[in-house]
Amino acid sequence: MTNKQFAPATQRNREHILEVLLQILPASGTILEIASGTGEHATYFAPRLKPRKWLPSDPSPIARDSITAWSQEVASDNLYPPIELDASLPVWNVESMDLPKLSICAIANINMIHISPWAACLGLMAGAGRILPSGGILYMYGPYKLDGKHTAPTNEAFDASLKSQNPEWGVRNLDDVIAAATAQKLNLLKTVQMPANNLSVIFQRD
Repeated sequence: MTNKQFAPATQRNREHILEVLLQILPASGTILEIASGTGEHATYFAPRLKPRKWLPSDPSPIARDSITAWSQEVASDNLYPPIELDASLPVWNVESMDLPKLSICAIANINMIHISPWAACLGLMAGAGRILPSGGILYMYGPYKLDGKHTAPTNEAFDASLKSQNPEWGVRNLDDVIAAATAQKLNLLKTVQMPANNLSVIFQRD
């Protein structure tokens, strides 16, 4: 029995996300992916982003097993084994690793902050503030509210569905996310309109 999990949205968004990553990532170093989920993004991006390295992470052992299963099937010599990491914690496991050797230049976070408590977003910003070098990139992808309003009826319905599952979840207001980032010396570089009413939001460390 395979441990591979599948996220249908990955197949739809990965090429569009890769296009943005190729424009904004530093030319070398390691990209730490927070909340890697199934591992489908990690195994798709890693070989296409060489010579950069890709380090997947997830708090869920089921997700980490899936990442491992995918990486065994789609092997790439620049893809690290997944590590356990909970973005909401005040210290991340990766901080006990050899960070200078790891040379983390960017953090990628795809479809997390709306399906986790707000504390996870605050933890993501704090962690990015701690471990990204000056000029390092934080890349985020997902649905957002703009000026407190949903950008499409489908996003509004999605938001209601999320909150019915967990009242701490929900589509976030972009202004709140930017404020949380700014507090950790992460400056908004740009936002990029993506398919299906999603946004790529790119921050850079001071």
